[in-house]
Amino acid sequence: MILPRAILFDMDGTLTQPMLDFSKIRAEMGIGDRPILEALAELAPDSQAAAKIILERHEDDAAQNSTLNSGCRELLAWIESRGLPTALITRNSERCTNIVLDRHGITLHTKICREHAPFKPNPAGLRLACDRLGIEYADAWMVGDGEYDVAAGIAAGMRTIWLSHGREKWFSHQPWQTVADLHQLLELLKGCK
Repeated sequence: MILPRAILFDMDGTLTQPMLDFSKIRAEMGIGDRPILEALAELAPDSQAAAKIILERHEDDAAQNSTLNSGCRELLAWIESRGLPTALITRNSERCTNIVLDRHGITLHTKICREHAPFKPNPAGLRLACDRLGIEYADAWMVGDGEYDVAAGIAAGMRTIWLSHGREKWFSHQPWQTVADLHQLLELLKGCK
């Protein structure tokens, strides 16, 4: 297995422990079981503004109380020691993302939030990150704990690693690799040439 030339990470549930209670947010926004950002985009302007305030309040609270997943610091230190570029690709807001990164003292080479590109599962943000890093899409790995991470990575032509947290896979897309946690991801990387 060949070491990637860049690693792209999801944030919530991947670098951090899952932060957001999506069911609670959806209920408060009154959007049923639909994906939050997709439902938000389809609301009438007045409803959209009110729903956005709800979402941002939840995101900010979660970010300020966020906790890194076990193995995150060791993984990022190893990646940095090898000189590999990193990116963060998240459906979260830039404000929320900055709170998390600042809270934990994490620096990545670039970040793509929902304000910067169409959000996952659209692959545009992943491609934008690679363009910024000067890396071919096929030379990057996309690491995430959700269906949209895997779908976006596959659509972008990248190797995808699903962080399962020991869960059974509930979606149809097939990741290139599955790891239970960030410790296993580090072992996978250490096994590359």
